[in-house]
Amino acid sequence: MVTWLERGDLRLGLVPELGGRLLSVRHRGAELLWRNPALLDDDLRGEYAPNAGRMGDWVNYGGDKTWPAPQGWAGPDQWPGPPDPVLDSGPYALVLDGDTATMTSAPDPRTGLRFTRAITILDDGYRLDLRAENVSERPVRWALWNVTQLPGGGSVTAGLRRPEVVALVAGTGSPMYTVDGDRLVVPAQDVVGKLGVPGSAGWVTYGALTLSFAVDPAGEYPDEGSPLEIWLEHPLPSPLAELGDLDPPARIVELEVLGPLTTLDPGASMSLTCTGIVRA
Repeated sequence: MVTWLERGDLRLGLVPELGGRLLSVRHRGAELLWRNPALLDDDLRGEYAPNAGRMGDWVNYGGDKTWPAPQGWAGPDQWPGPPDPVLDSGPYALVLDGDTATMTSAPDPRTGLRFTRAITILDDGYRLDLRAENVSERPVRWALWNVTQLPGGGSVTAGLRRPEVVALVAGTGSPMYTVDGDRLVVPAQDVVGKLGVPGSAGWVTYGALTLSFAVDPAGEYPDEGSPLEIWLEHPLPSPLAELGDLDPPARIVELEVLGPLTTLDPGASMSLTCTGIVRA
């Protein structure tokens, strides 16, 4: 089932059955997000099914979704996805209340978490209110990790509180960047890799979309202390064996917003809010 939220010049398309994804942000008819045209048509219709396996098995539909961090394959305190059949690609329950669509996952036995993604359409964009609840009988420690995929070919600009940027993943290389005062600029480039931004000031811009979010100076963030991460990818002649046979389907930019690592006792929850502002 596809759900649309409309207000003024903005139209948001959501597919609760597909990991509670926000799969379309259209402003005056122009699409801002990347989605996989081989899997979904312009009306966001396609074959939705939970997906598991290695990273090379991931069915990347695109759009905006929420994952648990840290990512990794070394033990139970790391999330070995994507793919993931519950939080990433499983069906979410939907409740509509005016301009807000709230989507809630099933309990995930691997992480102990249940996710809630509340998306509210605004006059000039949208607000994501994210929540993770520990529904297991054991304490767990995770961070919320929101991933927004956009079509590649443009430059990313992010605000800095301090000039601290780290290389996190170098699939084919580490993305090039420059720091100009209180701004980080990541130009368009053909590379598969990721930067972390421990010095994030809480905003990042790509094209017409600016994401803003709170940064806790005292918080402990995953990936060398990164509240913001920037991933770039482009099609390759063959899958990357060192990244679990990842096979990028297109030129894609990911803006990844993270909350701090939080220990949750059974029944406790954590939250993260991210606002997307669309410029005319």
